[in-house]
Amino acid sequence: MQKNLPNIAVLLAAYNGSSYLEDQLESIWRQSGVELSIYISIDLSSDASYQLCCAFAERHPQVRILDYGQKFGGAAANFYRLIREVDFSAFDYVALADQDDIWLDDKLFSACEKLKQGNYAAYSGNVLAFWPDGRETIINKALPQRKSDYLFEAAGPGCTYVLSSEPMLEFKNLLISHSQQVQQVGLHDWFIYAFFRARGLAWFIDPEYKLLYRQHANNQVGIHKGWQASAKRLQLLRNGWYKQQVVCIADLIDEDHLNVRSRMAILKNIRHLRRRFRDRCILFCIALIGLY
Repeated sequence: MQKNLPNIAVLLAAYNGSSYLEDQLESIWRQSGVELSIYISIDLSSDASYQLCCAFAERHPQVRILDYGQKFGGAAANFYRLIREVDFSAFDYVALADQDDIWLDDKLFSACEKLKQGNYAAYSGNVLAFWPDGRETIINKALPQRKSDYLFEAAGPGCTYVLSSEPMLEFKNLLISHSQQVQQVGLHDWFIYAFFRARGLAWFIDPEYKLLYRQHANNQVGIHKGWQASAKRLQLLRNGWYKQQVVCIADLIDEDHLNVRSRMAILKNIRHLRRRFRDRCILFCIALIGLY
């Protein structure tokens, strides 16, 4: 075994993923240039996800499965459970993994190199989305970061995140001390990005992709294209979900430089609030017409 390799705790959240888990786990295990341990939390499932993960853990001693039988009801709650319960204090980095993607062999090593070279605290990157019919498209999240974009969006898919363990220990403490309020935040990747950025920690968004982002009917998030996805987003705006998420995250991270409850503050500061120009225009319009 080589010395001084980055030591990484991979946190994998699973639910009814037996069709995809083996491909994902094998791609994680093939990671080169790093030492890793995989921790798996399985939401109570109706398929063979638990049995599949147990069989994989029997073949690989660095794989550990958290106690099975709880119902979390969503990926965010499952990841919060992993962050609370896994002791990653002895690791250099924490990486998040979904159950249905495929990692390129140098995903983690490449991320660690970027983190060290730029003295960054956190890494995320673009992904190559792929469909069962063979379609592929790059999802570009590597746009220039804005002063307050973290209050209104994530850095990208959480499955690309590689995070320094020290600030993640602080994030763990926040999850524990504000457990009830945290459960209101439905997107863990957005919450983590906001936590890091609010503390002035440098975050690198990689324009290269190191992950194949599987698209299928059971994606909890996916890439949100088509009229059905647009209709769903409009409904979330109408029922106040988006503003509720913004306000809850801002409260949890002690955000004080922008009044996120104020439509006028949103309109005045719009240039700072989303990375993509199109998204800034959309946010401006929904604030202007009162959907925010």
